[in-house]
This record gives sequence, C-alpha cells and structure tokens, in this order.
Amino acid sequence: MILAVAGGKGGVGTSTVAANLAAEIGGVLVEGDLTTGERPPGPGPTLQDVLGGRVDPETAVREVGGLPMVPGGCSLAGARAADFGRFEETVGALDRRFPGVVVDCPSGLARDVGEQLRAADLLLLVTTPERTALMDALRTRKLAAELGTPLGVVVLNRAGADDRPLLDRLADDLGAPGVVIPDRSVLARTSGETRPVDSERATDVAAAFGTLARILDEY
Repeated sequence: MILAVAGGKGGVGTSTVAANLAAEIGGVLVEGDLTTGERPPGPGPTLQDVLGGRVDPETAVREVGGLPMVPGGCSLAGARAADFGRFEETVGALDRRFPGVVVDCPSGLARDVGEQLRAADLLLLVTTPERTALMDALRTRKLAAELGTPLGVVVLNRAGADDRPLLDRLADDLGAPGVVIPDRSVLARTSGETRPVDSERATDVAAAFGTLARILDEY
C-alpha cells in the first residue's frame, strides 16, 4: 500500500508522523521534498536521481536507524531535472519490495504534491488544532479528492485532551476515522529526524501510532 502523509501547512508534523508510521508498518519512507528535504544528509542517490532516470528506486534506498528510506535531495538543479511522471512507477516498484510505502509530502499544493497524492492508495491528512493548519489540511483533502485519492485517516498532531472533540467533528465531516497524537516534548525532539519515538519513554505516543497502523491495516 502506498500512503501519502500530507497536511498542506509546514510545521504540522507530517515528517514525524511519516517516519513513525513507516517504522510501525515495517515499510519504506520516501522523502517527497525535492528542494529542502534531503533526510538524512550525506552522499548517496536520492529521489531526485530516481526521477531524473539516473538510478532505479531500490538503489536509492538507504537504512538509517533501522528504517529504510529514500532521501529527497536538496539540489535545485536536480529538482528542476526531476520528471514527476516517473513518481508513480517509482513508488510502485518500492511497494512490490516493502510491506508499504510512506510518502512524506512537502507542504503546499504545488505539482509535486499533486503527483504524490495521485500515486497514493490513501491519504493520511495531518493537522494541528490551529485554524490555519486546519484550513490548509482541508485544501489538501480537496486536492486529493479531485485526484481520486481517498482519505484514510485524519491525524490531529500535537493535541491535548481538550482537542478530542475537534478531531471528532473533523473526522465526522470528512468521513474518515481520526487519531490524536499527544502533544509531547519527545516529538519536538525527533521532529524532522528519521527515527521513531522511543516507545518506552513515550508510551501514549507509541500507542497512538499503533492505533494508526491498525486502522490502515483494515484497508
């Protein structure tokens, strides 16, 4: 299964959700940001190289902290040379090798996001309780619907106990189950990194990602 993790607004935690979900399902993480998203840094082929036709998808996979991933790349020239017509084929090849593919989509609603949403089997819509984040998440949901990508789960990230009614209303309006990721400092420390949270130190956060994986397993 190919899962697109997107929210529209930067800073809502899509990277953290994507990394933890990929670890939870034993899948491969694909960094979808081709301009500022080389995660982890260092030499080696990236998604830019794959979409540029220079390497095959499996060659670009590297393992970081036990999590297989494809870095996005951060070269402007590489981003310009990328052919997003290859994206669906790329994630399809990875999906045949791994139990699942989790695409960490960049913020905004540019063409690259649209191609990533189009190639996905399901959208995981990530937002925080703030109004601007919610508005951008709804725009992302609208784009996915126009592209024919169904909504799988609504994730309310960095949320407190008082935010559960907000998630329930949002999930009900969008017709999808909702999961709350608690507001914990451990998530702030791992934000932007390619490693899942320590389940022994953050049992409630780990339990939330476990719930998320179980919901997706029903599709």
